[in-house]
Amino acid sequence: MSKICEITGKKVITGNNVSHSNARTKRRFYPNLQTKKFYIPEEDKYITLKISAAGIRKINKNGIFACMKDAREKGYLKKK
Repeated sequence: MSKICEITGKKVITGNNVSHSNARTKRRFYPNLQTKKFYIPEEDKYITLKISAAGIRKINKNGIFACMKDAREKGYLKKK
């Protein structure tokens, strides 16, 4: 399973480790992903999502159903 948030679309990005001598080596920045189970009252079922901390805050603010609808429109969440 890939390291992509199913609500916000955040994914791994690349950058550099920079040493004291200013030598640069490649590194990866990972999103803060959590696996959480949510209850959807409109569909009367539970769904398990792999989401970032920012995605959890977005769900708390807007609600799970609205966030899932938005994520499906943007292509982050596949229909299950």
